[in-house]
Amino acid sequence: MAQPKPQDIFEPWNDPEATPLIRFRGVTKRFGDFTAIDDLTIDIYEREFFALLGPSGCGKTTLMRMLAGFETPTEGTIEIGGRNMADVPPNKRAVNMMFQSYALFPHLSVYDNIAFGLKRSNMPKDDIPDRVEEMLRLTRLEKFAKRKPHMISGGQRQRVALARSLAKAPKLLLLDEPLGALDKKLREETQFELMDIQEKTGTTFVIVTHDQEEAMTVASRVAVMDNGRIEQVDTPANIYEAPASVYVADFIGDVNLIQGTATAKGDGVFEIAYQDGVEPIHVTECARDIATGTKVTYAIRPEKILVSQERPEDRANALEGTIIDIGYLGNLSTYHVELPGGQMIKAAMTNSSRISRRDFTWDDKVWLSFRSSAGVVLTE
Repeated sequence: MAQPKPQDIFEPWNDPEATPLIRFRGVTKRFGDFTAIDDLTIDIYEREFFALLGPSGCGKTTLMRMLAGFETPTEGTIEIGGRNMADVPPNKRAVNMMFQSYALFPHLSVYDNIAFGLKRSNMPKDDIPDRVEEMLRLTRLEKFAKRKPHMISGGQRQRVALARSLAKAPKLLLLDEPLGALDKKLREETQFELMDIQEKTGTTFVIVTHDQEEAMTVASRVAVMDNGRIEQVDTPANIYEAPASVYVADFIGDVNLIQGTATAKGDGVFEIAYQDGVEPIHVTECARDIATGTKVTYAIRPEKILVSQERPEDRANALEGTIIDIGYLGNLSTYHVELPGGQMIKAAMTNSSRISRRDFTWDDKVWLSFRSSAGVVLTE
């Protein structure tokens, strides 16, 4: 995920005086007996790049369509810029929407695709060429202005759709799986282009995606959704390092989930018993107040775990197991290690040398060790 420079920290959600651009208040959307959105309340701020992340059917596209005005809430209110949108039709909202298909006109040039909406707006005719040229420069499409959509690449078509969406200077741009049609490498490059364009224009972007890496890369905040409800809204770093529930921890990236029983030792210190006859997991810096005897799930990311042949003396936790599987991913090697009770743990270690002999192989006995502050204790 991209990290902001210290002088560019942007956190209006932590400013009690900041006014949200978008407000959902108790919004519910039903289709017959099916509840797509369930009593949702959320704020989105001006200049945010906000991601709605979740599996298919979780309600994220319905949420976006209500923002655009294509669906109306069954209950609750949606405000944009302090105005209730209940009676405001889609074409009267300061909102534009960019679809996954891009919906470009095949018979029009790149220039005319961008100009299309402007010619039907209130913009003076003489101002349109300057605005189109500005959008072409912003999206680096000047050299392709005369080409038709079939004469340019998928990434360039994506930028044409983006330029057309931004041409009328909407307060809010909604992006529905905008990079889904691109290959992995181009998608990664385009993510950073999107971030750069959003920062330059100052437009609020709300993106719908099921791609965790995409959401974590581009967004200032991520809302993780499931079954019409928001499980957690936070920065990408907090979503990853401090998930609020087992669902969020499991949905974002790789994670090991160990179920056990907590014993409180005071001051955020816990022991988690997860198997009879085995030393418990030692936890410090736990932010949750958990009573002794509570059933918990200990979540730890693979990269927080060290694999070694000998038990390290400087780590609070060490689990002995057997290597069952090994994966070489270029930058990382992953190890699937089975503990004596059958629990499978995944560890990931950086391949820091270009060529190195593997220290471990299949069926080796190894130690998995991690610090007491490496994981998160979850009760939901």
